[in-house]
Amino acid sequence: MGESSCDVTPHGVRHILTASLSQPALALLVRKQINQSCDRGRPRIHSRRRETGNPSTMQSQTTPRRRVSRRRAGSYLPASQETHDNALSSIRTMLRGRTGYDAFPVSFRLIVLDTKLSVTRALHCLLENNVVSAPLWNSDQAKFAGMLTVLDIIHLIQYYYKYKTAVGYENVRTDVEKVELGSLREIEKALGVAEPPLLSEHPDASMFDAAKVLMRTHARRLPLLDKDTDTGHEVIVSVLTQYRLLKFVALNCPSEIQQLHMSLRKLKIGTYVSSPGVKPFHPIATARLDTKVFDVVHMFSERSVSAVPIIDDNGIVVDMYETVDVMTLVRLGVYQNLDLTIAEALKTRSPDFLGVVICTASDSLRTLMQLIKKRRVHRLVVVEGEEEEKQGGKKGRLLGIITLSDVLRYIVGHGDLND
Repeated sequence: MGESSCDVTPHGVRHILTASLSQPALALLVRKQINQSCDRGRPRIHSRRRETGNPSTMQSQTTPRRRVSRRRAGSYLPASQETHDNALSSIRTMLRGRTGYDAFPVSFRLIVLDTKLSVTRALHCLLENNVVSAPLWNSDQAKFAGMLTVLDIIHLIQYYYKYKTAVGYENVRTDVEKVELGSLREIEKALGVAEPPLLSEHPDASMFDAAKVLMRTHARRLPLLDKDTDTGHEVIVSVLTQYRLLKFVALNCPSEIQQLHMSLRKLKIGTYVSSPGVKPFHPIATARLDTKVFDVVHMFSERSVSAVPIIDDNGIVVDMYETVDVMTLVRLGVYQNLDLTIAEALKTRSPDFLGVVICTASDSLRTLMQLIKKRRVHRLVVVEGEEEEKQGGKKGRLLGIITLSDVLRYIVGHGDLND
Protein backbone atom coordinates (compact mmCIF):
# COMPACT_ATOMS: atom_id res chain seq x y z
CA MET A 1 0.00 0.00 0.00
CA GLY A 2 1.57 3.32 -1.07
CA GLU A 3 1.70 6.71 0.52
CA SER A 4 -1.90 7.52 -0.27
CA SER A 5 -3.19 4.21 1.04
CA CYS A 6 -5.00 5.54 4.10
CA ASP A 7 -8.58 4.53 3.40
CA VAL A 8 -11.73 3.10 4.86
CA THR A 9 -12.42 -0.61 4.80
CA PRO A 10 -16.14 -1.41 4.69
CA HIS A 11 -17.41 -4.36 6.66
CA GLY A 12 -20.67 -6.23 6.64
CA VAL A 13 -21.42 -5.63 10.30
CA ARG A 14 -22.55 -2.05 10.79
CA HIS A 15 -23.96 0.34 13.39
CA ILE A 16 -25.00 3.77 14.77
CA LEU A 17 -28.14 4.69 16.61
CA THR A 18 -30.60 6.77 14.65
CA ALA A 19 -33.51 6.95 17.11
CA SER A 20 -34.31 10.38 18.53
CA LEU A 21 -36.24 11.53 21.57
CA SER A 22 -39.86 12.52 21.38
CA GLN A 23 -39.23 15.05 24.17
CA PRO A 24 -36.06 17.00 24.86
CA ALA A 25 -34.28 15.93 28.05
CA LEU A 26 -34.56 18.28 31.01
CA ALA A 27 -31.81 20.56 32.22
CA LEU A 28 -30.12 20.62 28.85
CA LEU A 29 -28.43 23.95 28.45
CA VAL A 30 -27.73 24.80 24.84
CA ARG A 31 -25.71 27.89 24.26
CA LYS A 32 -24.58 29.65 21.16
CA GLN A 33 -21.20 31.13 21.77
CA ILE A 34 -19.91 33.94 19.61
CA ASN A 35 -16.20 33.59 19.08
CA GLN A 36 -14.59 36.57 20.75
CA SER A 37 -11.71 36.43 18.32
CA CYS A 38 -13.85 38.46 15.91
CA ASP A 39 -13.86 41.39 18.35
CA ARG A 40 -10.19 40.97 19.10
CA GLY A 41 -9.21 41.13 15.46
CA ARG A 42 -7.62 37.73 15.35
CA PRO A 43 -7.23 35.96 12.03
CA ARG A 44 -9.85 33.38 11.21
CA ILE A 45 -9.29 29.67 10.89
CA HIS A 46 -8.21 29.45 7.27
CA SER A 47 -4.92 30.94 6.23
CA ARG A 48 -5.35 33.78 3.75
CA ARG A 49 -1.96 33.20 2.16
CA ARG A 50 -2.24 32.55 -1.56
CA GLU A 51 0.16 29.94 -2.84
CA THR A 52 1.29 28.82 -6.24
CA GLY A 53 3.51 26.22 -7.77
CA ASN A 54 4.37 22.77 -6.53
CA PRO A 55 2.89 22.12 -3.05
CA SER A 56 6.28 21.08 -1.72
CA THR A 57 7.86 24.43 -2.68
CA MET A 58 4.93 26.82 -2.25
CA GLN A 59 5.87 30.49 -1.88
CA SER A 60 3.82 33.60 -1.15
CA GLN A 61 2.91 35.59 -4.25
CA THR A 62 4.40 38.68 -2.63
CA THR A 63 7.80 36.99 -2.32
CA PRO A 64 10.02 36.15 -5.32
CA ARG A 65 10.30 32.44 -5.92
CA ARG A 66 13.59 31.20 -4.57
CA ARG A 67 15.78 28.46 -5.93
CA VAL A 68 15.86 25.10 -4.21
CA SER A 69 17.44 25.78 -0.83
CA ARG A 70 20.82 24.30 -0.02
CA ARG A 71 21.59 22.51 3.19
CA ARG A 72 22.73 24.82 5.93
CA ALA A 73 26.41 24.86 6.79
CA GLY A 74 27.16 22.53 9.65
CA SER A 75 23.93 20.52 9.23
CA TYR A 76 24.43 16.75 9.34
CA LEU A 77 20.79 15.89 8.67
CA PRO A 78 19.73 14.46 5.30
CA ALA A 79 17.99 17.07 3.15
CA SER A 80 14.65 15.25 3.48
CA GLN A 81 14.97 15.07 7.28
CA GLU A 82 15.85 18.75 7.48
CA THR A 83 12.83 19.72 5.35
CA HIS A 84 10.58 17.62 7.58
CA ASP A 85 11.98 19.13 10.79
CA ASN A 86 11.69 22.69 9.48
CA ALA A 87 8.02 22.12 8.61
CA LEU A 88 7.38 20.69 12.07
CA SER A 89 9.05 23.70 13.68
CA SER A 90 6.85 26.06 11.63
CA ILE A 91 3.71 24.24 12.80
CA ARG A 92 4.77 24.56 16.45
CA THR A 93 5.46 28.27 15.97
CA MET A 94 1.99 28.71 14.49
CA LEU A 95 0.38 26.93 17.48
CA ARG A 96 2.24 29.20 19.90
CA GLY A 97 0.76 32.24 18.16
CA ARG A 98 -2.87 31.09 18.08
CA THR A 99 -5.34 30.80 20.96
CA GLY A 100 -8.21 28.49 21.76
CA TYR A 101 -10.63 31.05 20.33
CA ASP A 102 -9.07 30.65 16.88
CA ALA A 103 -10.01 26.97 16.69
CA PHE A 104 -13.76 27.63 16.65
CA PRO A 105 -16.11 29.06 14.04
CA VAL A 106 -17.82 32.42 14.54
CA SER A 107 -20.98 30.75 15.83
CA PHE A 108 -21.33 27.28 17.31
CA ARG A 109 -23.47 25.26 19.69
CA LEU A 110 -22.33 24.05 23.09
CA ILE A 111 -24.20 21.43 25.12
CA VAL A 112 -23.87 21.70 28.90
CA LEU A 113 -25.48 19.17 31.27
CA ASP A 114 -26.61 19.96 34.80
CA THR A 115 -25.29 17.55 37.46
CA LYS A 116 -28.86 16.99 38.68
CA LEU A 117 -29.82 15.42 35.36
CA SER A 118 -30.26 11.63 35.37
CA VAL A 119 -27.72 9.52 33.51
CA THR A 120 -30.42 8.14 31.22
CA ARG A 121 -31.64 11.57 30.13
CA ALA A 122 -28.09 12.84 29.78
CA LEU A 123 -27.28 9.93 27.51
CA HIS A 124 -30.34 10.73 25.41
CA CYS A 125 -29.07 14.29 25.07
CA LEU A 126 -25.68 13.11 23.83
CA LEU A 127 -27.16 10.71 21.30
CA GLU A 128 -29.77 13.17 20.08
CA ASN A 129 -27.08 15.78 19.41
CA ASN A 130 -24.57 13.30 17.99
CA VAL A 131 -21.87 13.98 20.58
CA VAL A 132 -20.00 11.63 22.93
CA SER A 133 -19.17 14.03 25.76
CA ALA A 134 -20.35 17.26 27.37
CA PRO A 135 -19.29 19.65 30.15
CA LEU A 136 -21.08 19.35 33.49
CA TRP A 137 -22.46 22.34 35.39
CA ASN A 138 -23.19 22.50 39.13
CA SER A 139 -26.14 24.90 39.27
CA ASP A 140 -26.08 25.08 43.08
CA GLN A 141 -22.52 26.38 43.11
CA ALA A 142 -22.68 28.02 39.67
CA LYS A 143 -19.43 26.42 38.57
CA PHE A 144 -17.92 23.95 36.14
CA ALA A 145 -18.10 20.37 37.45
CA GLY A 146 -16.09 18.30 34.97
CA MET A 147 -16.91 16.33 31.84
CA LEU A 148 -19.36 13.53 31.12
CA THR A 149 -17.67 11.01 28.82
CA VAL A 150 -18.33 7.50 27.55
CA LEU A 151 -15.89 6.19 30.15
CA ASP A 152 -18.27 7.36 32.89
CA ILE A 153 -21.03 5.27 31.30
CA ILE A 154 -18.70 2.27 31.15
CA HIS A 155 -17.91 2.61 34.86
CA LEU A 156 -21.63 2.75 35.60
CA ILE A 157 -22.17 -0.47 33.63
CA GLN A 158 -19.34 -2.19 35.50
CA TYR A 159 -20.77 -1.13 38.84
CA TYR A 160 -24.28 -2.45 38.24
CA TYR A 161 -23.16 -5.52 36.34
CA LYS A 162 -21.08 -6.46 39.37
CA TYR A 163 -24.20 -6.56 41.57
CA LYS A 164 -26.70 -7.89 39.01
CA THR A 165 -27.11 -11.30 40.66
CA ALA A 166 -28.11 -9.66 43.93
CA VAL A 167 -30.62 -7.07 42.75
CA GLY A 168 -31.88 -8.45 39.42
CA TYR A 169 -31.90 -6.94 35.94
CA GLU A 170 -35.11 -4.94 36.30
CA ASN A 171 -33.94 -3.32 39.52
CA VAL A 172 -30.64 -2.48 37.86
CA ARG A 173 -32.43 -0.74 35.02
CA THR A 174 -34.59 1.21 37.46
CA ASP A 175 -31.52 2.27 39.44
CA VAL A 176 -29.65 3.42 36.34
CA GLU A 177 -32.57 5.61 35.33
CA LYS A 178 -32.50 7.28 38.76
CA VAL A 179 -28.75 7.89 39.04
CA GLU A 180 -27.85 11.57 38.72
CA LEU A 181 -24.71 12.77 36.98
CA GLY A 182 -23.45 14.20 40.25
CA SER A 183 -23.38 10.68 41.73
CA LEU A 184 -21.06 9.20 39.10
CA ARG A 185 -17.92 10.09 41.04
CA GLU A 186 -19.21 8.15 44.07
CA ILE A 187 -19.77 5.09 41.87
CA GLU A 188 -16.24 5.37 40.49
CA LYS A 189 -14.85 5.52 44.03
CA ALA A 190 -16.75 2.32 44.86
CA LEU A 191 -15.06 0.67 41.86
CA GLY A 192 -11.65 1.91 42.95
CA VAL A 193 -11.35 4.13 39.89
CA ALA A 194 -9.31 7.31 40.28
CA GLU A 195 -11.36 10.49 40.01
CA PRO A 196 -10.58 12.31 36.76
CA PRO A 197 -8.75 15.62 37.25
CA LEU A 198 -10.80 18.80 36.86
CA LEU A 199 -8.92 20.15 33.84
CA SER A 200 -9.53 23.48 32.17
CA GLU A 201 -7.71 26.25 30.33
CA HIS A 202 -8.45 29.87 29.49
CA PRO A 203 -9.53 30.42 25.87
CA ASP A 204 -6.82 33.09 25.54
CA ALA A 205 -4.10 30.50 26.21
CA SER A 206 -2.13 29.43 23.16
CA MET A 207 -3.07 26.25 21.34
CA PHE A 208 0.43 24.98 22.03
CA ASP A 209 -0.08 25.34 25.80
CA ALA A 210 -3.50 23.68 25.54
CA ALA A 211 -1.96 20.80 23.59
CA LYS A 212 0.70 20.36 26.29
CA VAL A 213 -2.03 20.06 28.94
CA LEU A 214 -3.77 17.38 26.87
CA MET A 215 -0.53 15.44 26.48
CA ARG A 216 0.60 15.70 30.12
CA THR A 217 -2.77 14.53 31.46
CA HIS A 218 -3.57 12.01 28.69
CA ALA A 219 -6.92 13.76 28.25
CA ARG A 220 -8.77 13.77 24.92
CA ARG A 221 -10.59 17.07 25.49
CA LEU A 222 -9.95 20.30 27.37
CA PRO A 223 -12.73 22.64 28.58
CA LEU A 224 -12.07 26.35 27.99
CA LEU A 225 -13.31 28.50 30.88
CA ASP A 226 -13.61 32.26 31.25
CA LYS A 227 -15.01 34.54 33.98
CA ASP A 228 -18.18 36.61 33.82
CA THR A 229 -16.99 40.16 34.57
CA ASP A 230 -20.34 41.09 36.15
CA THR A 231 -20.94 38.10 38.43
CA GLY A 232 -17.46 36.61 38.72
CA HIS A 233 -18.91 33.19 37.89
CA GLU A 234 -17.21 30.74 35.58
CA VAL A 235 -18.36 30.61 31.97
CA ILE A 236 -17.87 27.49 29.86
CA VAL A 237 -16.79 28.88 26.49
CA SER A 238 -16.22 25.60 24.66
CA VAL A 239 -14.25 22.35 24.67
CA LEU A 240 -11.03 21.94 22.70
CA THR A 241 -10.54 18.36 21.50
CA GLN A 242 -7.53 16.64 20.01
CA TYR A 243 -9.34 16.28 16.70
CA ARG A 244 -10.30 19.97 16.50
CA LEU A 245 -6.73 20.98 17.27
CA LEU A 246 -5.21 18.67 14.65
CA LYS A 247 -7.77 19.69 12.05
CA PHE A 248 -6.86 23.32 12.69
CA VAL A 249 -3.25 22.43 11.86
CA ALA A 250 -4.29 20.54 8.74
CA LEU A 251 -6.38 23.49 7.51
CA ASN A 252 -3.93 26.26 8.29
CA CYS A 253 -0.56 24.71 7.44
CA PRO A 254 -1.04 23.23 3.94
CA SER A 255 2.51 23.91 2.71
CA GLU A 256 4.06 22.59 5.93
CA ILE A 257 1.89 19.46 5.80
CA GLN A 258 3.26 18.75 2.32
CA GLN A 259 6.76 18.50 3.82
CA LEU A 260 5.82 15.83 6.40
CA HIS A 261 6.76 13.01 4.05
CA MET A 262 8.47 10.62 6.48
CA SER A 263 6.77 7.31 7.33
CA LEU A 264 4.68 6.88 10.46
CA ARG A 265 6.74 4.00 11.80
CA LYS A 266 10.04 5.79 11.19
CA LEU A 267 8.66 8.72 13.18
CA LYS A 268 7.57 6.24 15.90
CA ILE A 269 4.00 7.51 15.82
CA GLY A 270 1.62 4.93 17.28
CA THR A 271 1.81 1.63 19.14
CA TYR A 272 3.05 -1.43 17.26
CA VAL A 273 2.96 -5.15 18.01
CA SER A 274 6.06 -6.64 19.56
CA SER A 275 7.82 -9.73 18.21
CA PRO A 276 5.59 -12.84 17.93
CA GLY A 277 5.26 -14.85 21.11
CA VAL A 278 2.63 -16.13 23.51
CA LYS A 279 0.75 -12.86 22.94
CA PRO A 280 1.36 -12.17 19.24
CA PHE A 281 -0.37 -8.76 19.26
CA HIS A 282 1.02 -7.46 22.55
CA PRO A 283 0.73 -4.69 23.74
CA ILE A 284 -2.40 -3.94 21.68
CA ALA A 285 -5.71 -5.07 23.17
CA THR A 286 -7.62 -7.22 20.66
CA ALA A 287 -10.85 -9.20 20.54
CA ARG A 288 -12.71 -11.57 18.21
CA LEU A 289 -16.27 -11.67 17.02
CA ASP A 290 -17.10 -14.33 19.63
CA THR A 291 -15.59 -12.33 22.51
CA LYS A 292 -18.11 -11.26 25.15
CA VAL A 293 -18.94 -7.55 25.23
CA PHE A 294 -18.29 -7.33 28.95
CA ASP A 295 -14.72 -8.57 28.43
CA VAL A 296 -14.12 -5.72 26.00
CA VAL A 297 -15.76 -3.25 28.40
CA HIS A 298 -13.17 -4.33 30.98
CA MET A 299 -10.41 -3.66 28.42
CA PHE A 300 -11.72 -0.12 27.93
CA SER A 301 -11.59 0.58 31.66
CA GLU A 302 -8.44 -1.27 32.70
CA ARG A 303 -6.27 -0.28 29.74
CA SER A 304 -7.68 3.23 29.22
CA VAL A 305 -8.35 2.65 25.53
CA SER A 306 -11.31 3.85 23.49
CA ALA A 307 -11.33 1.13 20.81
CA VAL A 308 -10.33 -2.51 20.38
CA PRO A 309 -9.54 -4.04 16.96
CA ILE A 310 -11.56 -7.15 16.11
CA ILE A 311 -9.41 -9.77 14.37
CA ASP A 312 -9.94 -13.23 12.88
CA ASP A 313 -7.88 -16.40 13.44
CA ASN A 314 -5.17 -15.10 11.09
CA GLY A 315 -4.93 -11.72 12.78
CA ILE A 316 -6.68 -9.95 9.91
CA VAL A 317 -8.57 -6.86 11.08
CA VAL A 318 -12.29 -7.34 10.38
CA ASP A 319 -13.82 -4.58 12.52
CA MET A 320 -13.39 -2.30 15.51
CA TYR A 321 -15.40 -2.13 18.74
CA GLU A 322 -15.41 1.36 20.27
CA THR A 323 -16.54 2.91 23.53
CA VAL A 324 -19.18 4.77 21.51
CA ASP A 325 -20.76 1.40 20.71
CA VAL A 326 -21.41 0.93 24.43
CA MET A 327 -23.62 4.03 24.40
CA THR A 328 -25.83 2.31 21.87
CA LEU A 329 -26.21 -0.73 24.14
CA VAL A 330 -27.19 1.47 27.08
CA ARG A 331 -29.64 3.41 24.92
CA LEU A 332 -31.29 0.15 23.85
CA GLY A 333 -31.24 -1.32 27.37
CA VAL A 334 -28.95 -4.17 26.30
CA TYR A 335 -26.54 -3.38 29.14
CA GLN A 336 -28.76 -5.64 31.25
CA ASN A 337 -27.02 -8.61 29.62
CA LEU A 338 -23.50 -7.99 28.41
CA ASP A 339 -22.86 -11.69 27.88
CA LEU A 340 -23.73 -11.19 24.22
CA THR A 341 -20.86 -11.49 21.74
CA ILE A 342 -19.24 -8.68 19.79
CA ALA A 343 -20.84 -10.06 16.61
CA GLU A 344 -24.28 -9.79 18.22
CA ALA A 345 -23.58 -6.30 19.58
CA LEU A 346 -22.41 -5.03 16.20
CA LYS A 347 -25.78 -5.92 14.70
CA THR A 348 -27.17 -2.83 16.44
CA ARG A 349 -25.09 -0.62 14.14
CA SER A 350 -26.79 1.27 11.35
CA PRO A 351 -25.63 1.39 7.71
CA ASP A 352 -24.21 4.86 8.46
CA PHE A 353 -21.13 3.28 10.05
CA LEU A 354 -18.24 4.14 7.71
CA GLY A 355 -15.96 1.27 8.62
CA VAL A 356 -12.46 0.92 10.03
CA VAL A 357 -9.88 3.48 8.92
CA ILE A 358 -6.63 1.69 8.07
CA CYS A 359 -3.14 2.56 6.88
CA THR A 360 0.27 0.91 6.63
CA ALA A 361 3.43 1.72 8.56
CA SER A 362 4.99 3.09 5.37
CA ASP A 363 2.30 5.76 4.96
CA SER A 364 3.48 9.28 5.72
CA LEU A 365 2.42 11.78 8.34
CA ARG A 366 1.41 14.01 5.42
CA THR A 367 -1.13 11.42 4.26
CA LEU A 368 -2.55 11.09 7.76
CA MET A 369 -2.94 14.86 8.23
CA GLN A 370 -4.62 15.17 4.83
CA LEU A 371 -7.09 12.50 5.93
CA ILE A 372 -7.84 14.40 9.16
CA LYS A 373 -8.52 17.49 7.04
CA LYS A 374 -11.09 15.64 4.91
CA ARG A 375 -13.03 13.60 7.46
CA ARG A 376 -13.53 13.01 11.16
CA VAL A 377 -11.21 10.28 12.35
CA HIS A 378 -10.11 9.38 15.87
CA ARG A 379 -7.74 6.49 15.23
CA LEU A 380 -6.18 4.45 12.45
CA VAL A 381 -5.44 0.74 12.49
CA VAL A 382 -2.02 -0.06 11.04
CA VAL A 383 -2.03 -3.29 9.02
CA GLU A 384 0.64 -5.21 7.17
CA GLY A 385 0.98 -4.09 3.57
CA GLU A 386 2.94 -5.14 0.52
CA GLU A 387 6.31 -4.56 2.17
CA GLU A 388 5.49 -6.88 5.08
CA GLU A 389 3.94 -9.42 2.71
CA LYS A 390 7.24 -9.64 0.80
CA GLN A 391 8.95 -10.52 4.08
CA GLY A 392 6.54 -13.35 4.86
CA GLY A 393 3.77 -11.33 6.46
CA LYS A 394 0.07 -11.39 5.69
CA LYS A 395 -1.58 -8.41 4.04
CA GLY A 396 -4.25 -6.90 6.29
CA ARG A 397 -2.91 -8.42 9.51
CA LEU A 398 -2.85 -6.18 12.58
CA LEU A 399 0.46 -4.36 12.96
CA GLY A 400 -0.36 -1.39 15.18
CA ILE A 401 -2.77 1.37 16.10
CA ILE A 402 -2.40 5.15 15.87
CA THR A 403 -4.51 7.49 17.98
CA LEU A 404 -4.89 11.25 17.78
CA SER A 405 -2.92 11.41 21.04
CA ASP A 406 0.03 9.81 19.26
CA VAL A 407 -0.13 12.32 16.41
CA LEU A 408 -0.56 15.35 18.66
CA ARG A 409 2.27 14.21 20.94
CA TYR A 410 4.63 14.01 17.98
CA ILE A 411 3.63 17.43 16.62
CA VAL A 412 3.95 19.14 20.02
CA GLY A 413 7.23 17.37 20.77
CA HIS A 414 8.15 15.27 23.80
CA GLY A 415 10.80 17.71 24.96
CA ASP A 416 8.38 20.65 25.08
CA LEU A 417 5.76 19.13 27.39
CA ASN A 418 7.34 20.32 30.62
CA ASP A 419 8.52 23.73 29.39
